[in-house]
This record gives sequence, structure tokens and C-alpha cells, in this order.
Amino acid sequence: MADPVLTLHELETWSRTGTSLAVLGHPIAHSISPPMHNAALAELARDDARFADWKYFRFDITPNELPRALDLLHAKNFRGVNLTVPHKRIAFDRVAQIDPAARPAGAVNTLRWAEEGWHGFNTDGYGLTAAIQENLGTEFAGHHVILLGAGGAARGASVECLQRGCASLWVANRTRENLEQLLATLAAVRPDIPRRGFSPASLPTDLPLGAIVVNATSAGLRASDAPPIVLSDLPRPAAVFDMIYNPPLTPLLAAARDHGWLHANGLSMLVHQGAKALEIWSDVPATRTANTMLRAAHRALAR
Repeated sequence: MADPVLTLHELETWSRTGTSLAVLGHPIAHSISPPMHNAALAELARDDARFADWKYFRFDITPNELPRALDLLHAKNFRGVNLTVPHKRIAFDRVAQIDPAARPAGAVNTLRWAEEGWHGFNTDGYGLTAAIQENLGTEFAGHHVILLGAGGAARGASVECLQRGCASLWVANRTRENLEQLLATLAAVRPDIPRRGFSPASLPTDLPLGAIVVNATSAGLRASDAPPIVLSDLPRPAAVFDMIYNPPLTPLLAAARDHGWLHANGLSMLVHQGAKALEIWSDVPATRTANTMLRAAHRALAR
């Protein structure tokens, strides 16, 4: 049976006594985080009775409902919360404490309950680095990076690239205002590393050869979507990574495949960021639950 999609109404009448976790998004029906986390929790419970009453739920929460939802989740003692589109940036100013590693990103995707309020974290960077290493056999250190997008997912990715010591960071985004906001946010993060913004409709002539291209936009979720950039217009990249995992082959990745370029989708990133979130809530190392989550993710997508 599929995990139900819950709403603010169910949250207002919540009476479950066990340890509850949740993911909030709008929309959220497509999320495979519940089967991933619940599979990991079931496995942990077999060896540790402490996890026997832990369960992970999903809630469709609009941006206008988010403040009320966060208050209710805290009042009802949810141990932890994941945030996905469009809440990562909205929630940043609504938590009691921000993990120092998440502050430069200006976005949070993981919240942990504390007496004084929510503590905010961002596990996207960890997930991205783990996925790049696992699927593409490379790392950001010493590589040029071309990042597509300037939203919540791009914020975590851009900070991670800089903190990992990339050679340069190039950010492409259609909306100039969002691009400038992101670049301003990044100003204090590794100021020794060159970074530059541009429009995907007007490519700089000095884009680097051998860059890691990372798509952090939603372009590719639908079959009718145009790719976020014309890949053939770029100098040959070292690898192409798309944070989208469903469909598994986006137009961007199809273009990379057709050119014979190394490429991977975002399923592994989803798994690793999720395992890191569970570590934050449970103190169980992410490396212990990642493989279980990956198997559960494949099963969920197959359904």
C-alpha cells in the first residue's frame, strides 16, 4: 500500500504517540522519501527496539501553510522534518537555529526538534558529493563546475562545490534577480575561488573545458521540458549530473549520452541526503542506511 499524502488538516488532528518524521512539499505525491526512510527504519528496528515506533510520513503543504505546519509539527513532537520544493528557502528564516554548514546556502532541507524550536540543516551538499563520487568517479576539488539553476537545491550545491575546492563556479539561471541573489549569498564562501553568473540563453565565450555540469533546475521533470541548457553549446564537460531522478533519463542526460559523455541522474543524491538526514535525527551513520534506502528507492520507482 502506498504511503498516503497527508494535509494540514491531518496534522491539526494528529494524535500518534510514536516517533514521527515527515517530508513537506508542494506537490509531494511523487516523493519516494517515505518508502526509503521507512525501509531503513524497519531494518534498524530489527536490531534496536528504540526504532520500533519510528515512522516517516509525507504532507502536501503550500507555502502559505508552512508557518502553521512547522508550528504544529513542533508542538506535536515530530522528531524531524525534511523539506523539499518550494520550502527550502522559505523555512530558512523560520527556524530557531541554523547549522553553521547550512548558513551560507540560505536554505534548509532537514529540521531536527529541539525544545526552543527547530534546528535547520542542509544535507543536499553531502548527498551531491557522495553521488558524484559514487556514480561518476570524480569530485569537485580541482574541477570547474557549471551549475544550472539558482533555487534552493542550487544553493546547497553551490556552497558544497566551493567548500570542496572547485577550480571555478559558473552559475546559469534564466532569472537575473535570483542569480544575483545567489551570487551575493556566496560572496563570503571561499572568496579565493572564481565564480560567475550567466544566462543559459547567452553563453560566455570563456566557459571552461572539462567542467562538471550539474542541473539543479526542475527542467526535465516532464517529457515536454526543454533541457535547461543546450549541452552541445558547452565545451566538452568531464561529466553531467542531473539532480532529477524521475524520469531517470532527462533531456539533458539524453544529450550527454548521445555525445558519449559521462552522466548520472539524481537518485543516488536523494538517497545519500536522506541517509544523512536520518543520521541527524537518529545518530545512526548515513553509511549504514544508504544501501537499504537505495534498494527501497528502486522498488518504489518500479511501482
